[in-house]
Amino acid sequence: MLIVLSPAKRLDFSDPSPDVPATLPRLSEDMASLVRTAKRQTRADLRRLMGISEDLAQLNRERFQALNPETPEVGVQAAFAFAGDVYQGLEARTLDSQALAFAQDHLRVLSGLYGLLRPLDRIQPYRLEMGTRLKTRRGSSLYDFWGDRISKQLNADAEGHADRTLVNLASQEYFGAVDAKALKLPVVTPHFREEKDGESRIVSFFAKKARGAMARFAVEARIEVAEDLKGFDHDGYRFQKAASTETDWIFTR
Repeated sequence: MLIVLSPAKRLDFSDPSPDVPATLPRLSEDMASLVRTAKRQTRADLRRLMGISEDLAQLNRERFQALNPETPEVGVQAAFAFAGDVYQGLEARTLDSQALAFAQDHLRVLSGLYGLLRPLDRIQPYRLEMGTRLKTRRGSSLYDFWGDRISKQLNADAEGHADRTLVNLASQEYFGAVDAKALKLPVVTPHFREEKDGESRIVSFFAKKARGAMARFAVEARIEVAEDLKGFDHDGYRFQKAASTETDWIFTR
């Protein structure tokens, strides 16, 4: 079983990584090509492409200029660098070394810049959302750029797993980069909903945090079979069999 997550816009490079061995991103040649393209973007280009403020555009231009694909050993491991809602649920810095080793084999993070990351892969500060329409020689968007590369890496990463199911805990924006035709794995997508006055709805903040919490649940319990994730009961969530299908699993609280 593999679990895929989205990255976070918010990064925290202020604290050193815990003392666990780091790895390097695998799709490094593709990443280096994207960095060269990103370095050519002006502040105005980045503001337009990302829909961000002048200050954020300047920050991200400075980040791209400083980013050096030839020094991959610089940076912080992905699971500790990302600091958004999902990663509040994952709480990677509180996992022990054995849990992190399990996560390294079973968790993956989709990334606009790096393509596909393992939790202990080192990353440098960046912001490049998967939906960005950055033109490259491969097309007019990052979806065009990554093509079937992410799916092929996921297929390879699932080799040797007793259950080759891919559990999609990523956003639609990011999972759209997984080429369905090239992917050779069955996919299930958990959904987290809040119940009130007899109705249930998705609340983005809670759903994101629950995705991270489910990933942590899988890591702590050493879950190898996707079906066992139906036992997830963190923070009051329960699996709703009647509302679920084989590929879309509904959890409510």
